[in-house]
Amino acid sequence: MPITPYIAQTDTRAAIDWYRRAFDAQVLVEPMTSPDGRVGHAEISVHGARVMMSDEHPELWVQAPALDRGAAATLVLDVDDCNHAVEAAEAAGAVVDRRPGDTGHGRIAVLRDPFGFRWMLNGPEVG
Repeated sequence: MPITPYIAQTDTRAAIDWYRRAFDAQVLVEPMTSPDGRVGHAEISVHGARVMMSDEHPELWVQAPALDRGAAATLVLDVDDCNHAVEAAEAAGAVVDRRPGDTGHGRIAVLRDPFGFRWMLNGPEVG
């Protein structure tokens, strides 16, 4: 069975909009709002991978990553065209830490989204 990441966002609605622009994400479950106005749950599909998310709930130990330090985890995403995926994410505002390159294990790139998440994009080699 696959592992499904469940990530905390500072602003889930803004994150969904960004993932739509950057990764052509599809919304699987529209944001469900708690009585206090925070998003308690939402789901997207990114290149066929399901990602669940919510707004921060520090009282439940659910906090978004800090933007001023390294990520605790990396989300690895298989893509059909690594170059194109990086171009789209960068155009949407991602910071590219590692440009696409063939590695012998696929064409890999690493980027950070505006919400503090680190992504490794893995596609077929082109060289």
